[in-house]
Amino acid sequence: MTYRAPLRDIAFTLRSVADADALMGESFPDFDADVLNAVLEAAGQFSEGVLAPLNRVGDQKGALYANGAVTAAPGFADAYRQFAEGGWTGLAAPAHVGGQALPKALELAAYETVHSANMAFGLCPMLSLAAIEALEAVGTDAQKQTWLTRLVSGEWTGAMVLTEPHAGTDLGSLTATATPNADGTYALNGQKIFITWGDHDATDNIVHMVLARLPDAPPGPKGISLFLASKFLLNADGSLGARNAFRPVGIEHKLGIHASPTCVMSYEGATAELVGRPNEGLAHMFVMMNAARLAVGVEGVGIAERAYQGALAYAQERRQGRSVWTGETNAPIIDHPDVRRMLSVMKAKIAAARALCLSTAVAADLARTTIDEDLRRRWKGREDLFVPIAKAWSTDVGCEVASMGLQVHGGMGFIEETGAAQHYRDARIAPIYEGTNGVQAMDLVGRKLSQDGGAAAKALIAEMKTTCGELKRLYSGKPVERFVNAVEAVEDATLWLLDAKTDPARAADVLAAADAYLKLLGDVVGGWLMAKGALAAKAQMETGVGDPAWLQGRMDLYEVYAANVLGHASSRLAAIGQGGALLQRMTPDVLGA
Repeated sequence: MTYRAPLRDIAFTLRSVADADALMGESFPDFDADVLNAVLEAAGQFSEGVLAPLNRVGDQKGALYANGAVTAAPGFADAYRQFAEGGWTGLAAPAHVGGQALPKALELAAYETVHSANMAFGLCPMLSLAAIEALEAVGTDAQKQTWLTRLVSGEWTGAMVLTEPHAGTDLGSLTATATPNADGTYALNGQKIFITWGDHDATDNIVHMVLARLPDAPPGPKGISLFLASKFLLNADGSLGARNAFRPVGIEHKLGIHASPTCVMSYEGATAELVGRPNEGLAHMFVMMNAARLAVGVEGVGIAERAYQGALAYAQERRQGRSVWTGETNAPIIDHPDVRRMLSVMKAKIAAARALCLSTAVAADLARTTIDEDLRRRWKGREDLFVPIAKAWSTDVGCEVASMGLQVHGGMGFIEETGAAQHYRDARIAPIYEGTNGVQAMDLVGRKLSQDGGAAAKALIAEMKTTCGELKRLYSGKPVERFVNAVEAVEDATLWLLDAKTDPARAADVLAAADAYLKLLGDVVGGWLMAKGALAAKAQMETGVGDPAWLQGRMDLYEVYAANVLGHASSRLAAIGQGGALLQRMTPDVLGA
């Protein structure tokens, strides 16, 4: 099926839910409503016209590896060149390195359409954006001039090079080495795995951001440094020189995203330069990781939207059975209540995940640009709290919606030709990317929740309680009660965790609660944002702005969400309190066959 960028949904979410209008003016002088609409319109056109038609062939043909080199899937190299020419990698980059200095929130909103249209393609520029963030934060002026400008222009692409065969998520155990050369450069040696778009033929050069150890580095995470190595070395005049001493030794055969080459890379004395300070590479890499985590959350939104559109189209075309509403025989299956329920829940969860990701991005933009120190600290606290939730909860939504989309198709969903199976396969990697969702949950309860004494979480709860009061102007009964009860569940769980974290003997209880707490917070923050959207829609209706039927739909979607998601808050709360002792008793003997 074809893809249509949901520009009205995205624009409404940006402005009326995520409060992107707060970025217009002092924070981003060149950003206004006209720019917002123009960027989204252009992104939608490119994604619909160029990227979406390549999605199916990319899945079927995939990237190819032969003779130590990777060739992109058919049409992808040309599509990337058009993407770069359009300036899409420079939307949020600073003007002094060739960027457009627009908000990150707008960039992520535009990239949702890219990930919807072709998730495998979107992974390539997404990693360039992460490399841009790291170089802008800790690179030298010379590195910014040499490497950053070409990443921002899209002339070259970037890659994050972290994982090793024995290390996985435990980056502190990596063994790749960087030995100083006489000229101030370093010689990189080691093997890395799972390197997304680590090699390809879409650009002339690829910039690898690599974690490795110096010879005198202390063991563990405190002995990791960050290095930059490019596929081709540069001559003195900046032109491309000899091939650097690293290469792909193969690409992985994966469940999905077949057009995204996941490379095994071998570094054999490759020439590299240090980025940032020695032995602080993990902290520097987290600049990239945080950017990538939020971007992966948007991937979840994008693939969910694509799966939803396919399911909606199929439900309107497929005829079977009698409609309980119209009495029509051989009715479209969208007239069966269970199918309509699935589609409604899919739509509501996508709206909530989109709002969560874009609200996180707006908080990040305000944290970077707000002059008032107290406000800046508040927005930074909101960003830190939301990033693990946006990444984990939104990618879980991507998988859930893709699965429901397959279910709407019935048996035809299990057949590759409908496309539903590809969305399901592609979506499954996102909860694993950039730290599994379990790692995000541990980060949330282990660091983000208590790093400010719980101030960010308590401020969020206070805001949600305010919205509870406002919501009573629109609804009565269950839609309000479910939200009130859900916010109370978040408050109870938050205070319980903050108290538990003060007692080292309860560490296992805290970690046992992590996943359920993240999911509870995601559910309830999603409900809060849906409520904000319903309130904004009602206000626009009252002032005669917008399409009344569409705005009423935003209000109805909140009710769907409240009934189908917020009602589960009590079960989430029960899982939070299960305790570590219970899990400790679940030994291999108990879990075995």
